[in-house]
Amino acid sequence: MDKDLHNKTTKDKEQYIIGWREWLSLPELKIDRIKAKVDTGARTSVLHAFQVNIFEDEGRKMVDFSIHPDQYSKERVVRCINFLHGIRWITDSGGHKELRPVIKTNVIAGKYSWQIEITLTNRDDMRFRFLLARSGIPEKFLIDPSSSYLFGKHPSESAT
Repeated sequence: MDKDLHNKTTKDKEQYIIGWREWLSLPELKIDRIKAKVDTGARTSVLHAFQVNIFEDEGRKMVDFSIHPDQYSKERVVRCINFLHGIRWITDSGGHKELRPVIKTNVIAGKYSWQIEITLTNRDDMRFRFLLARSGIPEKFLIDPSSSYLFGKHPSESAT
């Protein structure tokens, strides 16, 4: 995609184009890059997680979990600990309901960083380990369904 088309200014605000799949970073979870599907059909963002354990530390609810951040591979494992933001019933695209832990964390795409809510569930059988849903996409982003990886393969290199 032409660099001049990567961002555009409308009458009211500047907007940025994001592809249907992107390399993103979750720095608070020590995930420097993860391939994500941008999915406006899903309401809540979801991250692959296994060995999920909810516990208390000094009166604060926490969640400890592991992730395979590399698509189609179980070789690399990243262990994460985050504050538990809540537990929520989620209905997946197949109509199955599941009670999932919810965390809040920062996401980085290129030079853009923002905080989102993410639910945790095992996505080993899914094509993407991270799904960025519509509630996690800032209003300033426009999605180009014909483009991929508009922010490059190293999402946090140019983050501010």
